[in-house]
Amino acid sequence: MSTQNNRRRDPGGFSAETILLAAGIVIVIVGVAGLNLAVRLGHQLDGSGVELTSDPFGLVFQLFSGKVPWPAAGTWIIAGVGVLVLALVVLILLAVARYRKRSSRVDRAASYMGRGKDVEALSRRNAEATAQRLGVQDSPGVPIGKTIGGQPLYGSWEDMHVDIWGPRTGKTTSRAVPAILAAPGGVLVTSNKRDVVDATRDVRAAVGPVWVFDPQAIALENPTWWWNPLSYVTDEVKAARLAEHFAAGSRDPGAKTDAYFDPAGQDLLAGLLLAAALDHRPITDVYTWLTRPTDESAVDILREHGFTLTADQVAGVVSAPEKQRGGVFGTAQQMASCLTNRQVAAWVTPQGAADPRPHFDPAAFVRHFGTLYSLSKEGRGTAGPLVTALTVAVVEAAEELASQSSGGRLSTPLVGVLDEAANVCRWRELPNLYSHYGSRGIILMTILQSWSQGVDVWGESGMKKLWSASNIKVYGGGVAEDAFLESISKLIGDYDRIASTVSTGRGGRGVSSQLHRERILDVSDLGALPKGRAIVLASGSRPTLIRTQPWMTGPHADAVRASIAAHDPQAERTIREAQQEVAAVAAAEPAQEEAS
Repeated sequence: MSTQNNRRRDPGGFSAETILLAAGIVIVIVGVAGLNLAVRLGHQLDGSGVELTSDPFGLVFQLFSGKVPWPAAGTWIIAGVGVLVLALVVLILLAVARYRKRSSRVDRAASYMGRGKDVEALSRRNAEATAQRLGVQDSPGVPIGKTIGGQPLYGSWEDMHVDIWGPRTGKTTSRAVPAILAAPGGVLVTSNKRDVVDATRDVRAAVGPVWVFDPQAIALENPTWWWNPLSYVTDEVKAARLAEHFAAGSRDPGAKTDAYFDPAGQDLLAGLLLAAALDHRPITDVYTWLTRPTDESAVDILREHGFTLTADQVAGVVSAPEKQRGGVFGTAQQMASCLTNRQVAAWVTPQGAADPRPHFDPAAFVRHFGTLYSLSKEGRGTAGPLVTALTVAVVEAAEELASQSSGGRLSTPLVGVLDEAANVCRWRELPNLYSHYGSRGIILMTILQSWSQGVDVWGESGMKKLWSASNIKVYGGGVAEDAFLESISKLIGDYDRIASTVSTGRGGRGVSSQLHRERILDVSDLGALPKGRAIVLASGSRPTLIRTQPWMTGPHADAVRASIAAHDPQAERTIREAQQEVAAVAAAEPAQEEAS
């Protein structure tokens, strides 16, 4: 329900009569003051000795009636006053024009949204207090942006984030990169582009070791290290989770699944993954087994290690009728199709019996404040399942370390920036675990391009659960989904508008006022949200409009530029675009300071 501070006049402003009356009053006051100054100071300078009344209006009347003579010096004084008034008017007009030119068309909504005490929970002071309570010394929290009035906002080291930004709206420069730079400990990043890697890898290298998982050569990174996904598989439960990642990553968004063959294929894949892990085989052997439906090697391995029921499950598929068996094996084969890519296999299998490359250990990683970038393209046959598996392995290792730490949470938070989560990191269980990780010191930021992307991965109920479980939700514009924008508009709320109507008749002139309730930001406003603005919805705070803060305006700007120059093949162009963006932000600052 709207509150009293949402009430304002009719957007049409003052009537013409009111404006003319106000202008007349100002002219009279300025004229009387100017004439009084010219007459009084002029007679003093001339030394005329004329006695002047103390009444300013009486003096003006005496001047026009001829009772008080006009001093010779008064002409110069009144001319100087006129020049000063004219200069003041010009400066005011220029300031108004500059403000209107540089301010956003939606900034007027900020006065009806959260500010000051309404967003105290997101203030730097509150974030620093939370960080001090949790024993985090190096950073107050995850930067969000600034209110239109200039108040910086932060997410604390207990808050979980979900961001929805359309394409080319600045989510990487304004959210992903600042969050990575603010992390006091380990960092986990997923993406389908190299820009976030180039911008932050050298800055993070000063904190701990940097690992870039790039099986599809997005950043042209060589496989100087490797990770065995089967090292994650220690029992049938984790084998099922790994198979689920392969299943989720192999399907097109919104693709229909078969009620029998998809679950059966996933179970078969889980059994083969467990068998390969128990026998210390490379994960590529799993695909080899899938091409040989009558091979019972995996069944023998499972029985040998005491996994009898899992062995019976795999054996049941192997001995099934040919058509049924072919369907299940074919489904599982499609799920594991990324393993056929030799470029991908080089990152997840040893190169020879004595591979000199270091092996990535998630448990060691979370203890040494490292940074892991996991890159993959979208679609079937990509490395997305492996990116998801690696992400889950790191997060679960962090959770295990947290359970062994004081208070059941990491002493130094782990920050996970899941950029393009719906494309490259389809973690099906994420909505169910989201709220839990905040209490463990595992701070996740899931970044999507639209609400529909999340629905494709987690379903409507799962996406709602993820959205509700996040403490901080940021909408950065660029989305054209009516239902989603309507829900945001409702959460932002309404304001009361007082509209005045003037009527004239035989009885004279009358003014009537009516109260109208309208949306602070409607669907069209949100759909066309300008770049550089975002909506923040946080638990316990009123929705607020913010001015985004790209990394170019932060304390690490020089270090980020140096990292880009060292790694980005298009460094000159990237830095030039960054300079243009920071120039635009800097140009808007004076206008925003005037508004505050």
